[in-house]
Amino acid sequence: ALKSLDFKNALEQFQKLVEKMIIQKTKERSGLYTEDDDEIDYDKFYKTTAALFGSINNLDMPDWLEIFGCFTEESDGLSQSKESMVFLVSEKKQITDSVVKRKDVIKGIVKVSHLDFTITASQKGVITIFNNQVILIQTDAGWITGCDFLPQLKYVVAVTESTVIIWDYKSEEKNNGYVIKPMKNCLLCVCTVTTSDHLPKDTILMGDDKGYVYLLTMTSDDFIMKQYKDEKESQFRILDSENFNILKRKLHDDWVGRVKYISALKCFGSCSSDSLRSFVLDDIKRLEDNLPVREFSVPRGVNAFTYCGKAKVIVTGG
Repeated sequence: ALKSLDFKNALEQFQKLVEKMIIQKTKERSGLYTEDDDEIDYDKFYKTTAALFGSINNLDMPDWLEIFGCFTEESDGLSQSKESMVFLVSEKKQITDSVVKRKDVIKGIVKVSHLDFTITASQKGVITIFNNQVILIQTDAGWITGCDFLPQLKYVVAVTESTVIIWDYKSEEKNNGYVIKPMKNCLLCVCTVTTSDHLPKDTILMGDDKGYVYLLTMTSDDFIMKQYKDEKESQFRILDSENFNILKRKLHDDWVGRVKYISALKCFGSCSSDSLRSFVLDDIKRLEDNLPVREFSVPRGVNAFTYCGKAKVIVTGG
């Protein structure tokens, strides 16, 4: 108990030392600092730290990140200043299971937080779920270009060059999935439209190599009523795309690299290597009409984008 008390006192003194250095560095950058006897340089910082923690013997010393992280929950202004923010990195676990073949690449990775698992899809058709066990399926529907999760129907969705794959990962049947085909253009990306209505349906956005963005809404009835028998035996049951109401609109003059629905803005975004219409951000209703959309031009286009709700900014990468 005495050792723990000594360590706690040392931490408190260390916090004061760090805060004093923050004030000094802030004044130095603003040009308001004047040197005095209390100036903290490297040697003084090193000696003071050694004096604080070097006298504590036979104690399992924590990692440096833990020492810095002890004050992240403090509410005073100094410990919460931008100068003293420290990111703590948790221990990572390496997954050694081989789920892709040689010369294969991962084309999509999705974290499903509320179910605590991660989905990956490889280019050559391996869809994998990582949780407390590894569940995978080898598809025969072509090269996969993207994947996501359907939260209401509890299916995994993936797109290939000319099909949409729906995988019922919970089913133990031999035919535990569906393929919606044919799709006229090459599909390059897919995402789920997340809403708060909790209706028994899911909507996805897709982008293709001709600049079109698609909107497709599915219910459980679609996988019962619209099935037709394929000529050859397959792991997937075939669904005719003509039986679905798939909306589409040409928004770009080049490949659609990524689509994403941003719930906080109630808008969808799509990006392309198109230099003229590089990034589109608008209401999903714009896919149902021909009204003008909010579009932005970036030289040589946009390859990726994301939204930060805390900063209320969208960042693009070209």
